[in-house]
Amino acid sequence: MSDQPFAQQTVVVTGGGTGIGRAAALAFAAGGASTVIVTGRRPGRLAEVAALDSAIVPVTADVRTDEGTEAVAAAVQAAGGALDVLVHNAGVFRFSPPDTADPGVAREVLETNVLGPVLLGARLLPLLRSPGASVVVVSSRAGHNPSPGSSVYAASKAAAHSLTRTWAAELAPRGIRVNAVAPGFVRTEAYAANGLGPEEVEGLFTHVSGQIPLGRVAEPGEVAAWITALAGPDGSQVTGQIITLDGGLDVAA
Repeated sequence: MSDQPFAQQTVVVTGGGTGIGRAAALAFAAGGASTVIVTGRRPGRLAEVAALDSAIVPVTADVRTDEGTEAVAAAVQAAGGALDVLVHNAGVFRFSPPDTADPGVAREVLETNVLGPVLLGARLLPLLRSPGASVVVVSSRAGHNPSPGSSVYAASKAAAHSLTRTWAAELAPRGIRVNAVAPGFVRTEAYAANGLGPEEVEGLFTHVSGQIPLGRVAEPGEVAAWITALAGPDGSQVTGQIITLDGGLDVAA
């Protein structure tokens, strides 16, 4: 296969300023994409990623809002109007024990992880190349194998799994593929965003690594490799699939 599988393509990666989204954006750019639009709510982080490759275009946008989805659509139009790959990566994790239910936390998680992809997907659907476009949803192992204390997050990722399978069936007649990756523990900023300090994060990773058959947590680039594989020509016969990337944790559960 070509080492430029995304040559002259336009890609959108939501939540592209850090972690998995950042790694995916750089991978698409390295794969030849002419325009990789990265979205997020922190312009500084988006600018940092854009500085790494001239193909990357930062768009500050909250895709839970009409204004945010319109900003992304306008960027696609400016890039030529046809979208080849859409990666729904923007997401948040928040602890949600059942005895301390916080409506604000629940809304933030569900709106970001479920409503955002629904709204942006609907707005960009007319721009997705048909046939030939690909949608990849970044979900989580929690969507099918949740852990205590994460009920709202797990519910949001179960919804992401359902959306993936339903969209795959609905869009197959148009020649548009939809798949998802479901990582387990990945070395990203999500843990710090939930108030864990550096030593606590490393302690968590050390603990869970002992439970993971492969013995370690994943790096963002390992997840990005599967995102590009599903979006590219190697995945041309794959749709409606959810690929679990957890080092064998499901097997050990």
